[in-house]
Amino acid sequence: MKKILNKVLSEIKPKVKKLKEVEDFIKELNKEIKKHKIKAKAEAGGSYAKGTWLQGEHDIDIFVKFDLKYSSKDLSKSLSKVLKKFKPQKLHGSRDYYWIKKHFRYEIVPVLDIKKASDAQNVTDFSPWHVKWVNRHGAKYKDDIIIAKKFCKVSECYGAESYIHGFSGHVVDILVIYYKGFIPLLKASLKWKPKVIIDYNGKIRKKALFVLNKSKIQGPLIVIDPVQPDRNAAAALNITMFERFCKTARKFLKKPSPQFFEYKSIDYSKLKKKGELVVIKVLAPPGKEDPIGTKLLKAFEFIRRQLDAFTIIESGWQWDKEKNAEFWYVLKKKKLPLEYELCGPPIKMKEAVKHFKKKHKKTTVKKGRIYAKIKYKYRDIEPYLTKDVLKHEYLSDKVKKCTLV
Repeated sequence: MKKILNKVLSEIKPKVKKLKEVEDFIKELNKEIKKHKIKAKAEAGGSYAKGTWLQGEHDIDIFVKFDLKYSSKDLSKSLSKVLKKFKPQKLHGSRDYYWIKKHFRYEIVPVLDIKKASDAQNVTDFSPWHVKWVNRHGAKYKDDIIIAKKFCKVSECYGAESYIHGFSGHVVDILVIYYKGFIPLLKASLKWKPKVIIDYNGKIRKKALFVLNKSKIQGPLIVIDPVQPDRNAAAALNITMFERFCKTARKFLKKPSPQFFEYKSIDYSKLKKKGELVVIKVLAPPGKEDPIGTKLLKAFEFIRRQLDAFTIIESGWQWDKEKNAEFWYVLKKKKLPLEYELCGPPIKMKEAVKHFKKKHKKTTVKKGRIYAKIKYKYRDIEPYLTKDVLKHEYLSDKVKKCTLV
């Protein structure tokens, strides 16, 4: 197992600790801050600053830490003046932040340079503290964190976004450090039951369910944030992702393999053997990952519901986090019969039955209910999708374009 993990690490761990382009950009940003006579400082954040980023990642977090004297001002507005020359894209959140895309995609977040927890006005103000905490307490576990992140990403249970509801990077950091390694974390997960409580500082574990906001402890895992103990860092995690992680951990421990760290492309040839395969190429609208991902998920599920009559065997979707997505559905049949039977109200509901008969001409009564025979507008899957489903108004603000492959 150690040999496998060492090989995986050699492939996913960055070869250098610092990237010249990133460091140069931060210097340039600080020059602009100084030029605008703002008392603030830009510094790297997220996994890059922690030294837990993966080889090939192109998203870099940067925090612009404003002096506390700006606490009554609009930090986002102040930051926009500094970033003007970079032509940033503004993104809305609990506090607006910005994207600047060069070779890397920089996510630039304004925060207060807090000295104590009570100084914070926004949850993002604690983000630099997360970096410091990992660097202080997890220095010897950074390789394990890198491996754990890759494991979760390949298992498709990574990301706290609302369209994923998985493990955030911060939660992965805490879990690996708490259990003192990747393998100990996997072994511990075999004993997890919903409502497991992880408290690194060990101060509120026994009373966590009573101390924390009830809306934040509905999920299966409660991870007390070590720098913000009134917060469940894993509040976004749902039971599906929780169980997926535990199930994959069990499989890996039973039969370790590098395949658990290798992304698998969708094998459409195998899916075709299971039934009638439908693939839809989707052009996503521009915007922030989380809301766009949520829109794509809603579009995927909408189309799925419209295909119920064809009997869905299996379905899924993938997205490159940029513009391109693919929805796929394996159907039991690609052609429907001439008509279907619609179930109406019980015959004792006379007014409802009368209304049903007015609407439908061919009706029959079975076991105390009225039924109608309805002709399908489209019997074949291709015209049904291209002329009806993919042109539905519901999809107009969810996707930019849908094309049947």
